[in-house]
Amino acid sequence: MEVRNIHAEFSVSGQIFEEDISQLADRGFKTIICHRPDNESANQPFSKDIEAAAAHQGIKFYFIPVVPNDIRNADAEQLKDVLSECEGPVLAYCGSGQRAVSLWALAQVKTTPSTRSVDELLQQVQSAGFNLESMRDRLTDCQENTLHNKPFNVPTRRHDVLVIGAGAGGVAVISSLLKRQPDLDIAVIEPRQEHYYQPGWTLVGAGVFDAQQTMRSMEDVIPANVKVYESEASAFKADQHQVILKDGSKVGYRSLVIAAGLVLDWDAIPGLQASLGSNGVTSNYRFDMAPYTYQLLRTMKKGNAIFTQPAMPIKCAGAPQKAMYLACDHWLNQNVLSHIDVQFCTAGAAMFSVPEYVPALMEYVKKYDIDVNFQTTLTQIDGENKTATFTGKDAAGNVKETVKSFDMIHVCPPQRAPDFISNSELADSAGWVDVNAETLQHKKYENIFAVGDVSNTPNAKTAAAVRKQAPVVAENILRVLTDQLPHAYYSGYGSCPLTVERGKIVLAEFGYGGVLQPTFPLWLINGKQPSRLSWFLKAKLLPQVYWQLMLKGREWLAKPEYYADPTTMTSKQE
Repeated sequence: MEVRNIHAEFSVSGQIFEEDISQLADRGFKTIICHRPDNESANQPFSKDIEAAAAHQGIKFYFIPVVPNDIRNADAEQLKDVLSECEGPVLAYCGSGQRAVSLWALAQVKTTPSTRSVDELLQQVQSAGFNLESMRDRLTDCQENTLHNKPFNVPTRRHDVLVIGAGAGGVAVISSLLKRQPDLDIAVIEPRQEHYYQPGWTLVGAGVFDAQQTMRSMEDVIPANVKVYESEASAFKADQHQVILKDGSKVGYRSLVIAAGLVLDWDAIPGLQASLGSNGVTSNYRFDMAPYTYQLLRTMKKGNAIFTQPAMPIKCAGAPQKAMYLACDHWLNQNVLSHIDVQFCTAGAAMFSVPEYVPALMEYVKKYDIDVNFQTTLTQIDGENKTATFTGKDAAGNVKETVKSFDMIHVCPPQRAPDFISNSELADSAGWVDVNAETLQHKKYENIFAVGDVSNTPNAKTAAAVRKQAPVVAENILRVLTDQLPHAYYSGYGSCPLTVERGKIVLAEFGYGGVLQPTFPLWLINGKQPSRLSWFLKAKLLPQVYWQLMLKGREWLAKPEYYADPTTMTSKQE
């Protein structure tokens, strides 16, 4: 048990046990405060047992449980009250001491804001071996609120633009905004430390890319002058122009961009989560699973291979097929495809939503002898027994259940909007952010926009769509910030490079209503036919476009289009 003294009357430690209490009593501690919820780890004693042992030694015990990375201001208020009434010296403990000292620092700025500066507090805990530099802004805000007698939860940080999510959409919008107005005050809410080029995972699963090629640190992709809140958004107060973070604190904004992406709902299929990465169960929709896909391709010589696709909407609707075609191409080149039964089980009624691209895909279905099962949905996985349960309809329209055995199964999981979006006033009936399909502005709140997968726009959810959306959102935000109407519009462009074999791609490009929107002339690339040049774009050019152009606000082939008359939003400038 290592006890670290913060000052003469307050110390912190990691987990303590019943046998430690007598030693703590001998050291003079009069009060013990537990900040660790029960059942956090297997070898952890219950708080009531520590309380009983403390009472036996005449030590007062308080229980203020705090979830890791979710310290709430109400917890700090409770600790402040306890410290004001209890007898010292005090020992506060959690798993490592970090939560205890963090909560103590918050209680201090609330208790005595005029006599102890944030710098002094940070130096004090630093001398005890704790680094709270990441809490500096929050401590400062809380101190200012207390000094001016403001409610503890009122945000003192307010930004011109607040972005939720630093994925492709969030970073692209930030960079497009800064390109237009470099002095804009922008903040982003993002708890993750890594940023992924997700379109590359299909090629990782085929052995073309190494997984590490698709990952960079958030620090490398978020512009340096952008404030980062390393937390999660949990709710909105749209009428007050505020976002509530997971820890209960609030951040204000003049304009909000929701770029939170979507949720891959692995738990929606019983048995899937537990089976991933073993027994032949894989998915290119996860960074850590794509290499396993390639491992299965290399080791499989015979048996049953199943590729699944759930009901829409999903991100990159062609990805389940891409994995299948690349697997078949590998097995064909290894002369084992004839020994492998390949099945495509899709909840949809067609191979692709845009009919013009279906003939080329069906040629490869025939080439690889793929058994296609339409309106067939995966409902359960039994990894240990290598069986998958599907529901579908027979010729008469009756629902039936089928159990299929597999040696390999590539699963695309069901997908939905994040709970904090779907449960908010910003969502439509299906849970997605309810925006105008062209301006990407929220239908009720004029200073809120959405970009990427989280919006309810009826386009394909692809990185290519984000590339076109980001400049539109940037243009329209700057208009709203100056009390003008949005004037840029998005026509639904999305691109799905369907990798039908290693070295060839059917480049599907289309907008709202399935209208074809080819980027290049037909003599250069005919998207309805497999092309080697399209493969070059996918494997060589597009990753660089993503990292070096799109995420840096360089809008190559992505300049926004404008309404000729923003007041009507119907007549468009050619």
